[in-house]
Amino acid sequence: MRLLNFISLATLAVAPPAVAGAQSAINLSTLKVLAPFSALLDTPQGKAALASNLSVTGAIQNGTSSQPGLQSFVAAQAQALKDGTITGGNGYGLADGLGSKLGIAYQSLTSVSKPGPGKMVPDTTNISSNLATLFGYTSALTGLDSNSAKYFFADETVVNKTASKPVSPEAAAIISAIGGTTDVFGKAYGDPAGAKSADPLGDSRPFQTEPKITKYSDPDFFGDPSNNQDYLTGPAQNLIKSPSFPSGHTTYGYTESLLFAVMVPERFTQMVTRGAEYGNSRIILGAHYAMDVIGGRTVAIYDLAHLLADNPAYLGQKEPKTATISNFRVTLKAARADLRKALEKASGGELSAGAAEDSSRFSNPAANEAFYESTQTYGLPVVYPATAGKIEDVGRLAPEAGYILTAAFPKLTLQKADKILTETEGPGGGFLDNGSSFGVYSRLDLYKAGLVAEATK
Repeated sequence: MRLLNFISLATLAVAPPAVAGAQSAINLSTLKVLAPFSALLDTPQGKAALASNLSVTGAIQNGTSSQPGLQSFVAAQAQALKDGTITGGNGYGLADGLGSKLGIAYQSLTSVSKPGPGKMVPDTTNISSNLATLFGYTSALTGLDSNSAKYFFADETVVNKTASKPVSPEAAAIISAIGGTTDVFGKAYGDPAGAKSADPLGDSRPFQTEPKITKYSDPDFFGDPSNNQDYLTGPAQNLIKSPSFPSGHTTYGYTESLLFAVMVPERFTQMVTRGAEYGNSRIILGAHYAMDVIGGRTVAIYDLAHLLADNPAYLGQKEPKTATISNFRVTLKAARADLRKALEKASGGELSAGAAEDSSRFSNPAANEAFYESTQTYGLPVVYPATAGKIEDVGRLAPEAGYILTAAFPKLTLQKADKILTETEGPGGGFLDNGSSFGVYSRLDLYKAGLVAEATK
């Protein structure tokens, strides 16, 4: 595996797996659990979900949706352009979820410098080597999983710097075994690969398939003039040849938002809200569909849970430009101590007091919850009726999921954490919720789970 240095989805889209034509064992696992996406065209329920995906995405992008927000739609548009920049070296851009007091403190201790001409990746500073390793290794692993899926579901290829190559027979069998197909979005929305306006690889994005895309201008992350059209089609960025499913930005946003959440649990619900906002920004830009965001979110939560469980398959990978992690929980514990000590010193008081001091867009708990819940399913219809009205036992299906809560709230037992996740599950039966262990990850409601975990003595 190789490290992904993040700044934009264009960078993420072209970073190759370690071996052209093949995926790692971790990648293959992710492809298998995302595979239900490839079979959506096989059933009336799947086709209905795809139709809703297009209409819901268009309404959010154009500001005609009834989706509750954290701020005005104009402000959300501006935030979406800023969120187009990924500060994967230190989570700088996501740290505003820590609140006006701790967020400012964190950003005063770290930095992101604007890339020079011809460079995509910004220079970042961090609080400690433990934090740098935690952010770098985790984002590399989750990002590569998301990136591998992007090309796999578009045209069953692996992309390297010069060309794309067919995936291994083992990988190709994942789709054929369930009667799935590639280029689901292209085929569903009448814009298949090869069409003039389509992504040549498949799975065209909303700006290529939606009947209308709202164009707007605002400063980018570095304060320079920008607009979403230049971001989508160039010259600022160019996503024309970058398949849509799943959203790599969303995977990043949830990955590092959750890392902040487990290190600063006093801001747990606000940080998972920040992850949801970051994913939703992709829809507002016109870069992704609701399904992409749900897929990217689920990959991030799934991978992070396996890391927190110290699953051997996820550990000890050799990543360029970052130290490897052989024991994730040990690394997290050290990074958490470094972060909390630094924030207390920079904010001039107890962390709990700094966490409570907040005048940011995340200061209204009711607004946070309403927005987060709107992103759980985006209102997409049920695809799997068997799981729609069923409570799925998280401890049985996904026994590692509870580590997300025990990492944040160490007084919880794993059994209690699994119980909380089960009792707070979101609606079932979605396009990934086919009864598998990965499917149940797609309906985990980390906002509600965080509220219950925080209140549990």
